[in-house]
Amino acid sequence: MGRLIFFLFFLGMLIAFDFYIFNGLKASFKNGMPRAIRWSYWLFSIVPLVWVMIAMPMQQYLGDYRWISNLFIGLFFTMLVSKAVFGSILLIEDIYRILRFSGENALRLVNTDKPVFNWESRRRFVAQLGIVLTSIPFLSFLHGISFGKYAFRVHNVKLNFPDLPEAFDGLRIVQISDIHAGSFDSVSAVQRGAEMVQAQNADIILFTGDLVNNRAEEIEPYMHLFEKLNAPMGKFSVLGNHDYAHYVPWESEEAEAENMKRLFKNHADMGFRLLNNESLLLEKKGQQIRLAGVENWGKGRFPKEGDLDKAFVGSGNDEFSILMSHDPSHWTHKILGFDKHVHLTLSGHTHGMQMGVEIPGIKWSPSKWIYPQWAGLYNKQGKYLYVNRGFGFLGFPGRVGILPEITVIELKKGTATS
Repeated sequence: MGRLIFFLFFLGMLIAFDFYIFNGLKASFKNGMPRAIRWSYWLFSIVPLVWVMIAMPMQQYLGDYRWISNLFIGLFFTMLVSKAVFGSILLIEDIYRILRFSGENALRLVNTDKPVFNWESRRRFVAQLGIVLTSIPFLSFLHGISFGKYAFRVHNVKLNFPDLPEAFDGLRIVQISDIHAGSFDSVSAVQRGAEMVQAQNADIILFTGDLVNNRAEEIEPYMHLFEKLNAPMGKFSVLGNHDYAHYVPWESEEAEAENMKRLFKNHADMGFRLLNNESLLLEKKGQQIRLAGVENWGKGRFPKEGDLDKAFVGSGNDEFSILMSHDPSHWTHKILGFDKHVHLTLSGHTHGMQMGVEIPGIKWSPSKWIYPQWAGLYNKQGKYLYVNRGFGFLGFPGRVGILPEITVIELKKGTATS
């Protein structure tokens, strides 16, 4: 009952907000809003909203028609963000109007000859200005759901370590993360991304979790693409929070357990060795480095299955080590204080919230309000963390400013990277 009341309240607020925005748009037209624009506004507002509320839970069953679901969900987010920008401009104007109108009425009690301000003309100007400013996020989000979600980018990183064994000088690691196969709607686009991964000529390929959104079967239409990936030193993976499938109801514990078995098998069938709180030694020319992987460990409500003690059992304190851990909060809360020196941790999880700004001199995303380490390279106490922006997408079916990433990390022996 409580959820129903909350839902009805939220829906009522959304409808009231829509009417507020609609009336603001009407003010931008001197001779009334054309019928085509009026109908278009409500069409693009109501249909995506109805889809999100009613049909979105069924999108995992849409198969080849998942693009329809992604389109409506993308339009919903696009309209919501655009309305929020436009509504903020209208709200600031309305607050100004109330304050100025109250002040002028008070002054008119003293000076009855004071002229009346032309509020209608000002309202039209502000509404038109709001439309111009709102077009920026509107067009950006449309581009993000049309092209941005598959606009894969390669990020090259060089890291120097004085204690890196000489045999591993120049080691090329390719990291991908957060595939989220349940969100994909184009096999050809995913194939293009997989081919870009292979084109990096990696010595080793590491995948840092969230293969699926919930169900193991989601990756199966794309397995042949990731199965083709190869590297001389192998392919390794870990689990992310979505891989545990806690976000969907299961008819029984047995069905949930079967889903995990199927997920493990899919990792193996694609040629990825899944490291669940374990490690191994990579050998080259008689020298070794340790590669470890932990299950998901995340702050707050996320699964905390990662166990560093198990992963590094039997390891020496002087070993050079690389750790795969899906959630970067693990680095902050556990890895930095771990009694063994972890030289490099590779994570994902944040997606950079799939929206933000990354241009020379500016790197920003709302994700930073939740995760201090949300994208790129971080260094504390001589321990490095790299947070991959994600290969796929989740929720919002697009990427605005924060594009899908393929990371190439080259390890070099030398003075530590600052």
